[in-house]
Amino acid sequence: MTLTLTSTRTLSNGTELPVFGLGVWQARDGAETERAVAWALEAGYRLIDTAQAYQNETSVGKAIRESGVPREEIFLTTKFYPGGKDARVEAEKSLERLGTDYLDLYLIHWPQGGPTWAWPAMEAAVDARLTKGIGISNFSATELAELGKIARIQPVANQVQFSPFEYRAGLVDACEAAGVVVQAYSPLGTGKHLDDPEVTRIAEATGHTPAQVLIRWGLQKGLSVIPKSVHQDRIVANAGVFDFELDDAAMAALDGLDTTGRTDEALSQSGKWWS
Repeated sequence: MTLTLTSTRTLSNGTELPVFGLGVWQARDGAETERAVAWALEAGYRLIDTAQAYQNETSVGKAIRESGVPREEIFLTTKFYPGGKDARVEAEKSLERLGTDYLDLYLIHWPQGGPTWAWPAMEAAVDARLTKGIGISNFSATELAELGKIARIQPVANQVQFSPFEYRAGLVDACEAAGVVVQAYSPLGTGKHLDDPEVTRIAEATGHTPAQVLIRWGLQKGLSVIPKSVHQDRIVANAGVFDFELDDAAMAALDGLDTTGRTDEALSQSGKWWS
């Protein structure tokens, strides 16, 4: 599988989603987020993922504008906070904070209140040319199917927690069958997966970092992967996943770390913070 930093997945709306990018969940608004985005763009990242709930859209937008990278070369994602009432109105507010006139992808951050109620306003955001594409995050296979029944514009992506330890194979299969690309957030388990003995063994055997092994595993599963970091050395190192390939034995060993039973759920019941 030949992948590069500029490799993409073609979404159902025809746009190209980079297979690798930077997530800024838990990055503080201001200098921390601005530096992280600037370093990522300097290192060749072209996908930046934020959200209304992260409260750092203003800093993301500032870093993009000051980077010197043309806006059209950057794939910019934000997410509708479903505690709000109108996804189209909130998209306009996001664009103002980001300082841009369009999004590449706009996601419902989680299915609070059910998977369908916010979708007509998401579609209205496309109609108003506020975003090129719309999708979902933290939606299960069942919720995706429910949404598909009422959608005039189908979701193009589902962003979910995904790593060898959260190997949601059933959900990936359901999404792919529906023409929905899966994007992996927290591929490093917010750091807790980096010290796993099997991950470190494979890292040592391949001459790469545990983070690189975990990211590469997600890429070889065909996903778009968005690790988060605010440290320049790690941002650069995380992009160093395109000069090696995990062999079948390493992939199988990582597959075996799954704790979800290869579920088609997006989160465990206890992990659904909106319930």
